[in-house]
Amino acid sequence: MSEYISNVEAPFGLNHGPQITGNYAPIATEQTLQDLPVEGKIPQDLSGVYLRNGPNPRFEPKGSHHYFDGDGMIHSACFSNGKVVYRNRWIRTEGWLKNDAAGEEVHWGVMNTVKDSRDKPMNDVANTDVIGHAGYAVASWYLAGTPYIVDPISLSTVRAAPEYLAGHGKGMSAHVKVDERTGDLMYFDYFTEKPHMSYGVVNKAGELVHHVPIELPGDRLMHDMGVTTNYSILHDVPVYHDEDALRAGRHKIRFDSSLPIRFGVIPRFGKSDSIRWFEFSSCFLYHVVNSWEEGDEVVMVACRYMPAKKADGSIDEERTAKMIATLQMDARLWCYRMNLKTGATHEHCLNSEHNVEFPGFNSSYTGVRSEFAYLVDHDPRMLRWTGLRKMNTLTGESEADWSDGPENCWYSEPWFAPKDNAKAEDDGYVIIFCWNDANKTQQLQVFDAQNIGSGPVARITLPERVPPGFHACWMKPSQIATWPE
Repeated sequence: MSEYISNVEAPFGLNHGPQITGNYAPIATEQTLQDLPVEGKIPQDLSGVYLRNGPNPRFEPKGSHHYFDGDGMIHSACFSNGKVVYRNRWIRTEGWLKNDAAGEEVHWGVMNTVKDSRDKPMNDVANTDVIGHAGYAVASWYLAGTPYIVDPISLSTVRAAPEYLAGHGKGMSAHVKVDERTGDLMYFDYFTEKPHMSYGVVNKAGELVHHVPIELPGDRLMHDMGVTTNYSILHDVPVYHDEDALRAGRHKIRFDSSLPIRFGVIPRFGKSDSIRWFEFSSCFLYHVVNSWEEGDEVVMVACRYMPAKKADGSIDEERTAKMIATLQMDARLWCYRMNLKTGATHEHCLNSEHNVEFPGFNSSYTGVRSEFAYLVDHDPRMLRWTGLRKMNTLTGESEADWSDGPENCWYSEPWFAPKDNAKAEDDGYVIIFCWNDANKTQQLQVFDAQNIGSGPVARITLPERVPPGFHACWMKPSQIATWPE
């Protein structure tokens, strides 16, 4: 990654590692910007807000720095009546407030400690995902922590939401799923002690209405889940803490290719013993696209993390673990099928050609059969996305793609925004940030979802770089409690 370090000053020095220098370097200001330069035209029938979460450390780190460290900052683009307002705000977590009071970083990072350490406390930074629920945005963290409720328009932090949590671990997974038809939010938690996992449901009023323990064979480090109309799909991955490192108070992962990846299908409000486990070929899985039911089968489409191979074709466990830890992604669009009647399983690669990850889709289809997803082409060397791609999740076909230059561009996670009176699943727009490192230009780009290959219909230029981050979402006006009338 050294080729990118010189592009932007390293605000805290190079001794903290490359994941906080160059284009990864944080920005120091919060802004509200409107009347920005626009090339093309912002659509009149585009209404709602695009939110993207990511790490943006405010103070110099203690020790080395990892992508998953750094105070959470949300960047937003609010569209209405052919205009856009950009905002960025730090999430005022408990850790952010402690740092603010001290005037320095008082926490240790992922590479220096473990989640529950008392000697070297780790900050629950809520910097990983953001999703709309119960009228507000919910920000979450990679290692499962307290969710934070954020106003999606002003980006002010409303409050922490411990009432979403219960049970052994008292954390909420980085990735949760919201069924927009019922308003239910499904989540899981994972922890090093038995039973190692729990599963919960929060209703549309923000009340925890279901929570059960899920027993796993051991410590696991899963990341995402799936939901359908009637079921949730929990993951048991062959990735876990290195025992010696854990005893020494360090976060280090192991990948064990002798273990399958397992998916547990549980009724949405099912008891612990109602879960059914299905085994598939050994791999890791960061992100699910969508899941649904077809007759007796539960179908899940995801980005399968392809294990690294040795020269003899066997899995290189050590290199795979390192790739997972440093987000050097090599992923393929994959389909998993689980027959609840017969117990039969089937998996197949939908598209072997493209290394794609960080999927977005029409979120109103969460849990039901969907055809399209919008993903980013991944630079396998680092956390950098080089282009936008529309893929058919039924056939695996790459239907369209776009890049302003794969050697120079840094894209964000794309999300689909339906037109105000959408007539089809892909009748709308795709929103994405793009930093062009060749001409040092930051844009917010709007694409016609049915015509990605023609390029952006609107390019909104921002005066400052948006650092690389993690996940995004789209919230429609009907999902926003504070949407201005």
